[in-house]
Amino acid sequence: MSEPEPDSPRRRFEPLPAWVSPATRLVHGGRLPDLNAGAISPPIYQTSTFRYPSAFSEAAAHGTVRFYSRISNPSTDGPAEVLRQLEGGDAARLFASGMGAISAVLLSLLRSGDRVVALQDLYGGTTDLLRDLAARFGIRLLEVPAAEARSPEAVLDGPTRVVWLESPTNPTLSLVDLRRWTEAAHRVGALVVVDNTFATPINQRPLGLGADLVVHSATKYLGGHSDLLAGAVIGREAPMREVDARSALGAPLDPFAGFLLGRSLKTLAVRMERHNSSGAAVASALAGHPAVRAVHYPGRGGPDEEAVARAQMDGRGGMVALSLRGGASALPTFLAHLRIVQVAASLGGVESLISVPAESSHRHLSGTELAARGIDPGLVRLSLGIEEPTDLVRDLREALDAALPP
Repeated sequence: MSEPEPDSPRRRFEPLPAWVSPATRLVHGGRLPDLNAGAISPPIYQTSTFRYPSAFSEAAAHGTVRFYSRISNPSTDGPAEVLRQLEGGDAARLFASGMGAISAVLLSLLRSGDRVVALQDLYGGTTDLLRDLAARFGIRLLEVPAAEARSPEAVLDGPTRVVWLESPTNPTLSLVDLRRWTEAAHRVGALVVVDNTFATPINQRPLGLGADLVVHSATKYLGGHSDLLAGAVIGREAPMREVDARSALGAPLDPFAGFLLGRSLKTLAVRMERHNSSGAAVASALAGHPAVRAVHYPGRGGPDEEAVARAQMDGRGGMVALSLRGGASALPTFLAHLRIVQVAASLGGVESLISVPAESSHRHLSGTELAARGIDPGLVRLSLGIEEPTDLVRDLREALDAALPP
């Protein structure tokens, strides 16, 4: 007996008018009234399998049956549909974590001998996975430094299977011209994958700029409350058919996590409005502080980067990185004097968090590699939550004051 395609049964989401805005689509885009008995808040379908009312082959042929929760579950179908609509894709699939989504894309698309071109400035876990695949399975990996990322035409000089991009990058928040990259990549037959975790579909929609697939660590802004793990892949029909189409890798999103993600997505637009305003306020307020050597924030890399930000982003997000003038020696005092911002890994929640990338997300890189990526020993990464922005600025300023040399 063959398993049905993951997009069976045929979805019965309530159609929304084309004029509906993203904020409204987040609230109503995943409604399945035929299953939810009219419930405004959908129930959790905590089941591993489903009964089908007739011969399986007949029911599957008409797209009227669910088969198994590893393949499809109403609790995950709704948030997947909302993300599909927001990103403008043909299909969407949810996974148990962001790395589950990234792994599914790479393991589904790549074969021995394929070439991958990836930015050098990526989330550390993505870099680790790419290097592991290259070493074990004969994948040819080219990591592109930030300076060369400004000229994708020069980098993409031969057949390439996958181009992997982030914009803004993690953790230095630099930008790349996604439209220029996708055009150059398609000329050499490459598929373009963009990690859109930092921007979210509220601030940036890479598929509209030519990308083929978008990935998210939905644990971050999409979940938004630091209480779930999830990943998402959204994209065009042809490449989505290749991405773990039958969940063979066994990393589907759990129904309860799917319920939490669907709940969280309803407030994404209003949360991102506060994240955006807090990011701008903190970046501006701390730029002249004597304890700060540099502020990293989308568009601050110069006029060319500002032009890219204006062209492809609707908001700059809530991520800000600071390079402390005192370097690593200033970190303990600075972190110890924070009273609102909490020291923790991850990002995108309603609470403000701070981390030291060299000790967390990029801890596996050597000192030389960290320096090449602009990750200096005194770099901290801020994920600004939805607290009052003036409170965040005061908290950070007072901690920076304490970190000044005597």
